[in-house]
Amino acid sequence: MARTYEGGCLCGHIRFAAEGPALKPHSCSCKMCQRHSGAVTLHWVEFPAENVRWTGPGGKPSTWRSSDYSSRSFCPTCGATLGAIDDKPVVALVLGSFDSNNRKELAPQYHSYVGKKPKWSAP
Repeated sequence: MARTYEGGCLCGHIRFAAEGPALKPHSCSCKMCQRHSGAVTLHWVEFPAENVRWTGPGGKPSTWRSSDYSSRSFCPTCGATLGAIDDKPVVALVLGSFDSNNRKELAPQYHSYVGKKPKWSAP
């Protein structure tokens, strides 16, 4: 039986249930992730779109088209970052939005754009 991961935004208006396995857990320090989150590094995990259900009272999150293949998602009420919804049927969720983000299988396996981190940032 596949594991279900739950989470949501800061105010609880947008909630999700994503059925595993969790794919491509990674960190990213690209400028777009930095601006999307306000952090120098963002941690992500991907799920097939058909495995993600939007369960909160707000339904699906708001989106902003960020590239030619993806839209960033966020809560329209509190503004919290939730992830990205790609044109290929993938939903990438940020680990900070998970109710329980300390599960071993969610640990980042690689780091994209590590050279974009500030020089003072921890390794």
